[in-house]
Amino acid sequence: MNPKAEELQTRTRRFLTRVIRFCESLPKTQAAVMISGQLTRSAGGTDSNYRGACRARSRKEFIAKIGVCVEEADESLGWLKALTESEIGEPRERLALSDEADELTAIFVASEKTAKRKR
Repeated sequence: MNPKAEELQTRTRRFLTRVIRFCESLPKTQAAVMISGQLTRSAGGTDSNYRGACRARSRKEFIAKIGVCVEEADESLGWLKALTESEIGEPRERLALSDEADELTAIFVASEKTAKRKR
């Protein structure tokens, strides 16, 4: 695997583990618990689908899996925005995670466009 892909795998895993720790710190209100579950699932989907994309057997499979990464990272950003607008969770970490979800989304969108262009 190329070094950039390995670095991005490390980054998506770090994003997931930061989300898990952040969600563990949220209050145990009904809304926070529901959002926490959704956010953890989408961050996990970002990580696992990128790992799957790295093992794709064809360009078509890679494009499909990287498209799911786009959706999962963007969904994570959506849940983080909901927490921000609701003022739930530690503000600095919320912002840092939002920035990371936004950057990951942009990286996956660019990767998807490049793969489609080379198809």
